[in-house]
Amino acid sequence: MSSIPHVDMSQYASDFEGFVQAIGEGYEVNGFVALTQHGIDSDIIHNALDISRELFALPDDVKKKYHLAGQGGARGYTPFGTEIAKDAKHVDLKEFWHVGREVEGTPKYAQLTPNVWPTEVPDFKQRMLTIFNELDKLGRRVLEGIAVYLGEDRDYFESRVNMGNSILRPLHYPPIIDEGTPSVRAGAHEDINVITLLVGSREPGLEVLSKSGEWIPVTIIDGAIICNVGDMLQRLTNGVLPSTTHRVVNPPAPYSHKSRYSIPFFLHFNPDVVIDALETCYGEDNPKQFPPITADEYLTERLREIGLIK
Repeated sequence: MSSIPHVDMSQYASDFEGFVQAIGEGYEVNGFVALTQHGIDSDIIHNALDISRELFALPDDVKKKYHLAGQGGARGYTPFGTEIAKDAKHVDLKEFWHVGREVEGTPKYAQLTPNVWPTEVPDFKQRMLTIFNELDKLGRRVLEGIAVYLGEDRDYFESRVNMGNSILRPLHYPPIIDEGTPSVRAGAHEDINVITLLVGSREPGLEVLSKSGEWIPVTIIDGAIICNVGDMLQRLTNGVLPSTTHRVVNPPAPYSHKSRYSIPFFLHFNPDVVIDALETCYGEDNPKQFPPITADEYLTERLREIGLIK
């Protein structure tokens, strides 16, 4: 059983009103849901995970050729032991690769920089772009339901995310050699972006902080995609939809002796979108908690906090 509610994405087409209530209530209570019947072919997911394993099996000196210093890890490879959760004392035990939106011609936003592709793994580009596009489409359907739940037009988010600097992150947590390390695979954090969609990794480790202050293990149901609220959406909704703290702890043996792979997709607003509380989300009982800020300003601020921008 999963510790987070399930949302049947087939309702999007068959019973949109029911879908709106399921997605909205799930997020308002938990900040996390598991999307079932989401329509993304399992082969697309498995092919992406398989090619990620191939990528991270490359020698370190080869992978580091694709680390772009000074760019905050926006594209290409970020080495093991680089990222640190906000306010944490120890770096995370992970390495990852960032794939952004592919844009033909000159992009509208300077933040949409070219992707970096490893020549040593020729199928990586096609498989990553395929799953990027599928998760982007799925995320926009989720946002339609959220918009209506919040009292906005169904297409409220479309013009605000259609050229967002969204990121696909193939992620590798290597085997834990030092069982006494103070570091964990991913320290307690909230995601920066609008919503996150997570595929892969059925191994234990992912935990969500409940409102009562307990850490709840999350089991990924076979074929489901976990989708959670990020800080940008929490800010837009003035806290009505919470960005829930989560982490990836070091699992017990034998899982700790194995690599863990997953691929989160961080869906972002267009860089110039001003994040300011929706009128339906504040009032006398819930005054505005945050000042307005552009998505790009907020992202830059947060990337500094986690060590990706110095």
